Amino acid sequence: MDLGLAGRTAAVAAGTAGLGLGTARALAAEGVRVAVCGRDADRLASALAVIGNGAVGFVCDVSTADGGREFAATAQSMLGHVDILVANGGGPPAGTFESTPENEYLPALEKNLLSAVAMCNVVVPGMRARKWGRVLAITSLSVRQPMPNIILSNTARAGLTAYLKTMAREVAGDGVTVNTIQPGTHDTDRIRQLYGANIDAARTGVPAGTIGDADDFGAIAAFMCSEQAKFMTGTHVNVDGGAFSGLM
Repeated sequence: MDLGLAGRTAAVAAGTAGLGLGTARALAAEGVRVAVCGRDADRLASALAVIGNGAVGFVCDVSTADGGREFAATAQSMLGHVDILVANGGGPPAGTFESTPENEYLPALEKNLLSAVAMCNVVVPGMRARKWGRVLAITSLSVRQPMPNIILSNTARAGLTAYLKTMAREVAGDGVTVNTIQPGTHDTDRIRQLYGANIDAARTGVPAGTIGDADDFGAIAAFMCSEQAKFMTGTHVNVDGGAFSGLM
């Protein structure tokens, strides 16, 4: 299926590995010129080599509002304008209510909420002026179904979801869609960090009997940015192998 994205531009935050890289690859395969960032120069160079279609990138840490703003502004400068923003970033440290000090909450909110808000503030006005845009945030299944031992991520990403849902209704009339894609367990560095040598345990509770693939995830993300998805906004799509057990 032609997604109608050829010639568009996209800024994919933290697009040098994992789900960000899978999304960047899928968009580039549709003819989108992509700008990505990462914290490691060697990993960035490797990512650009596999993304293709003239992808560009730079070293940037999007774990703060200032970092998110820097990424969006630099990507906009490199691409001329940004048609598609994929807000993405690593999760905060693991922990429970009992083990997590109060002073760790503000950095988590910076990392998984305020950084994305800053990105939107930079690029969404231009999308509205051009009457076309896509904002897609990679969040987590934990927004709908909080997961044990990641209380900081559960809290911050839920806040981002509420922010984007609110914004979606405000910008819909300008041809800008705003959605989130909520991954369950995928084979990424983050999951291997959480599970260590016991990666097989990550499959527990996944009805599909396996963990997800970043390139498959990217294909779904690219569709959510497509021309065909222009009437889809304010939605939150699970990509989790059936792990979410609720009705809504």
